[in-house]
Amino acid sequence: MKKTVILLALAAFGFNAGAQTKPDTKTNAADSLMNALTTTNDKGEKVSAAFESSRLILSQSTEMVKKQNLNFLVSHRFGDVGGADGGSKIFWGLDNSSDIFIGFEYGVSDNFNIDFGRNKFEQLLELGLKWAVLHQTKDDSAPFNITLAGKAGLKPYAVTTGVFNDYSNRLNYYYEAIISRKFSQSISLQIIPSYLRNNLPYPLANGNEQNIFALGVGGYIKVTKRSGLVFDYQHPFSNYRSNSTDPRFYDPIAVGWQVQTGGHVFTVNFSNSKAISEINYLSDTDSSWGKGQFRIGFTISRMFDLSGHKEKKEGGY
Repeated sequence: MKKTVILLALAAFGFNAGAQTKPDTKTNAADSLMNALTTTNDKGEKVSAAFESSRLILSQSTEMVKKQNLNFLVSHRFGDVGGADGGSKIFWGLDNSSDIFIGFEYGVSDNFNIDFGRNKFEQLLELGLKWAVLHQTKDDSAPFNITLAGKAGLKPYAVTTGVFNDYSNRLNYYYEAIISRKFSQSISLQIIPSYLRNNLPYPLANGNEQNIFALGVGGYIKVTKRSGLVFDYQHPFSNYRSNSTDPRFYDPIAVGWQVQTGGHVFTVNFSNSKAISEINYLSDTDSSWGKGQFRIGFTISRMFDLSGHKEKKEGGY
């Protein structure tokens, strides 16, 4: 299943890019003239926002916070809906919280952002940078959006006695390249190759890797003018996580509904990941959809324009 999801996403990217560049041998003179006019008008013009927010559910998107804008984010994951720790006794997870994230993203420029946040899960503090290096254009001279992102994480407290006592062991690093394409006004997809470095891999077990490579896919399907379906999937390439039975690990999968209201973007979602940060969920997702160990969550994104200029913007960003 995991390989099928990734292969389908890669195939969609390749097929659409090839279709855009394949010559049409059946165009008449009028079509050629219209194509020439369109190419001239759209040459180098950027495609409008592929996504409504800087984040999907599990992953970041290629969208950026504009210059001198501040994006305030609040994300929440509740407890298990079902399974041994779920059910009516905890109101199907709503009585508990597995993770809470509060963060800020600031636009130094339209193509460069700084972000900071704090997670409840292992009290992780994050400081990150995000740089848009390529923008998809209407004439397909640039067929994709490419954004690079990286963050450093610090777990400031010991998890248990004797774990993370040394501050150097509490540091983690995450790097990713986000490659997206807006295929139509309704469909955008992205793939995310990434690398995670844990100075001290946890849980403490023989074979647990310090370095993890991962590949993710995600997308947005617009259903109404201001809302649509979002989905995320991540596969960590880890021998330890593939072969471990106690605990047993699972690939993080999430699906949700996203609504854009102008200044706010609201996402309600379901995920088997307890953690919100990539640093945590790539290492520690031990919940199974099949056992009812998934949870409801939400993200609220509120944009503030600190430049003093007021202008009407289409889309969330």
